[in-house]
Amino acid sequence: MGDRIKMIVTFALLGFAAGVVANFSGKYVIPWLSTFVLPMIGIDWVLSGAAGALITIGLVTAWAYMSGPEQQ
Repeated sequence: MGDRIKMIVTFALLGFAAGVVANFSGKYVIPWLSTFVLPMIGIDWVLSGAAGALITIGLVTAWAYMSGPEQQ
């Protein structure tokens, strides 16, 4: 039971961190990229999708390392 609670708390913290990153990206990074880096394209949905993909890859990678095979 202790391992289950530890895993739930870990995912809660990772989700909180992902929310903070998404909030920061939505307010500062994506508008900056849209204005200065990609002014001619002007498609924020591509940047939002890329940010979501990176966050998801990070979360899945963290989960894979935490739930890997236990050493005996």
